Amino acid sequence: MSSESEHERESIESSRKGSLRIRKRKPKFRRQESWRYLKLRGSSWRRPKGIDNKMRLSFRGWPPLVRAGYGSPKAIRGMHPSGLRPTVVSSLKDLKKLGGSEGVIVVISARIGDRLKRSITEEARSMGLRVSNPYTTLTTEGKGA
Repeated sequence: MSSESEHERESIESSRKGSLRIRKRKPKFRRQESWRYLKLRGSSWRRPKGIDNKMRLSFRGWPPLVRAGYGSPKAIRGMHPSGLRPTVVSSLKDLKKLGGSEGVIVVISARIGDRLKRSITEEARSMGLRVSNPYTTLTTEGKGA
């Protein structure tokens, strides 16, 4: 049991170091003919279902369909691009539970206000944790006040 977790930890460590190398390049999955019609520009993936649909039939020259083989390896699935595991924090109590965890990046919940976000950011930085969406003050440039 401990050897399995040790092996998993080693694979995660090695994947964290070269996480960008392990990830395969995925094509940009586009909705069919979204390049053709303005109302479909920027729309999310929808599976083509037409009887004679060229994309569904995988004709050469048409964008690829979403398939299971494009998934990322299990060791790095869900990882932040920095190679750290994201952990959502919505209170100072949640932050205290993390302690000085290694390999964790803090993601502050979107459902909290600025005051709590500021205190969570300060506390996380004092604990030596990275924050992916820290509290920042917006400067008002160009406003005459």
